[in-house]
Amino acid sequence: MKRLVLAWAATAVAATGAAVAVLGLLGTGVTGTSSRVLSGPEVRAALATATARAATPPPRTAARAQDRLVRSPGGTVIASCSGGGLVTLRSWSPAQGYSVDGVEAGPAREAKVEFEPEDGREVELKIICTPEGPAAR
Repeated sequence: MKRLVLAWAATAVAATGAAVAVLGLLGTGVTGTSSRVLSGPEVRAALATATARAATPPPRTAARAQDRLVRSPGGTVIASCSGGGLVTLRSWSPAQGYSVDGVEAGPAREAKVEFEPEDGREVELKIICTPEGPAAR
């Protein structure tokens, strides 16, 4: 029995050592991070690149540029207009105490979402495209 325990322990140590050696050859340590220390100029170059990327806004398409938030007592909708005056509901969120009862997201000439309260009157929000972008009707 003692031999089995010693054989098992030796195998475990050998396997662990082999795994650590392979990870070291791949360039990442056991924690997955590189052990190479950057020089001062390398740090400054990396920070300058990261700052330049953060300052550059992501590109926006024409359709996304017309996304608009429309609010109602029952909730909010984000809608956009596409060519031909078609509106599409991108997302909708009920206000506290309301739930979504029905959605016609489009693309269509008119899109709508119905917000249903726990008690009280339902709010139906109809959205159309205008020259200024999506708007409640």
